[in-house]
Amino acid sequence: MILASLKKSLIIRAEAWAKDAGIQLPADLPLAAPPPHLKCDISLPWPLAMARCAKRPPLELARSLAQACASLPEVESSEPSPPGFVNIRLRNSGLCANLKAVTINPDDYGRDPDGPARKVVIEFVSANPTGPLHLASGRGATLGDCLVRVLRRLGREVSSEYYVNDAGKQVGRLGLSLHARRHGQEPPEKGYQGQYVVDLAKSFPPEADSWTPERFQQEGIKALLETHREDMDAFGVSFDRWFMESELHAKGALESTLKKLKDRGMVYEKEGAVWLGTAAAEQSEDDKDRVLIKADGSSTYFLADIAYHEDKYGRGFREAIDIWGADHHGYVPRMKAAIAALGYPPQAFAVIIHQLIHLYRGQEAVKMSKRAGEFVRLREVVDEVGKDACRFFFALRTPDSHLNFDLELAKKQSSENPVYYCQYVHARICSIFREAAKQGLYGPQLPLPGPNGRLLDSAEERALLLKIAWFPETLKECEKLLSPHPLANYVLELAGLYHPFYEKHRVVDPRDPEVSRARLLLCAGVRDVIAQGLGLMGVSAPEQM
Repeated sequence: MILASLKKSLIIRAEAWAKDAGIQLPADLPLAAPPPHLKCDISLPWPLAMARCAKRPPLELARSLAQACASLPEVESSEPSPPGFVNIRLRNSGLCANLKAVTINPDDYGRDPDGPARKVVIEFVSANPTGPLHLASGRGATLGDCLVRVLRRLGREVSSEYYVNDAGKQVGRLGLSLHARRHGQEPPEKGYQGQYVVDLAKSFPPEADSWTPERFQQEGIKALLETHREDMDAFGVSFDRWFMESELHAKGALESTLKKLKDRGMVYEKEGAVWLGTAAAEQSEDDKDRVLIKADGSSTYFLADIAYHEDKYGRGFREAIDIWGADHHGYVPRMKAAIAALGYPPQAFAVIIHQLIHLYRGQEAVKMSKRAGEFVRLREVVDEVGKDACRFFFALRTPDSHLNFDLELAKKQSSENPVYYCQYVHARICSIFREAAKQGLYGPQLPLPGPNGRLLDSAEERALLLKIAWFPETLKECEKLLSPHPLANYVLELAGLYHPFYEKHRVVDPRDPEVSRARLLLCAGVRDVIAQGLGLMGVSAPEQM
């Protein structure tokens, strides 16, 4: 991977340069992609970060550092740029060697063996088993599953979990609601509305007429949780563990967690209840204390959540990442305070909040209201537009941005539809290889050639070579931001760069087999990277469309 190798060389050279100049290098030394108008491949903002400490103008530092980096074998040119960048252009030979490496082992491209050793558990979706999964769950599932895939590609140790709240008042209300509907009655106050409750109550066998609300609760959870599993399977998401809240209660995890908090002096009693006393703690995230055990002796959901996270760390995970919907935003500070109260550092816990989805059919809004029991189910949308469109659309935006999802656009088979646009490039390249095989330019006895920078030197070819080289850095950006949107946009941009290449340069040309085969190698690199990028988002890469 040329950029990872280059970064090591640049850091070694910069360290020697800084030592000679008596300058302290910053801890973070990123490689930045330059804006399109600059004719370079990489911009180093390092001089800007050093200027204040060094008490020297950043452009002066840039001139000196650019000169120090110019003699590296991968570097064709190294120039200073205002206000304090070093702009680097790579040799075509290095970019082509990177291209060949991609095609030899595309499944390994982007691995980061020198990266941090992380042991992470990512919990996502975790919808209460009191109703079907709605569309917002698909956004959480996309975020979580993509992050799991990307972190594993980078070489991190990652596990995925779905937390099932199968204890407490909410599932109790489900049992009461099903019992009422089975007997033709309205659900109780704060019970569950919606046609799905009526349908589920009617689906049980005749002997259900004599069931207690508790039995309806058990059977209802079982049936609804099975639909959650089916929906996740249809969405291409698998979990390493479906963790039941009842497991915590069965093994006394709430009691042991409460004891740990007591031993750490983090709880107190007031008005007959037991409270977590974090409001007065130094640098606490929460602004008030929270009840753990109510005056009637029952535990709160909050204590169960704390116990669940203590269980995660007890299983050896050093980091816990939770992905929650927008309605859980206010819950973040108290959970961060609780993690600190357990004695874990801030970096041991992170929360990703994903915002709402506004569903449209063309210009017409599709209304969703979970409170009234009328909401758009994830499975309905997947059945209509397909898993690929859902996942790609969800991955395109940052989690903290509201998402407008157009059902009609998601079904279009045209360049207007971003997922179709990317998949079409992959399918087109596959068709090119089928034609190349017919023309005798490629096949089992005629594998792809070695890299040749001399034959791939046009602006369009170089743009593709460089974009392919940035794929591993894009995965690291996803890890840094805890979001797949850099990858989705990367794949879209790579597909966009392929079109001008395809329009201007003939690939299959028996009259010039050497150039044709060099371009086939480039096409293979684009095909493989698009397939890898789509795969990490859980999106298919069809060979024909």
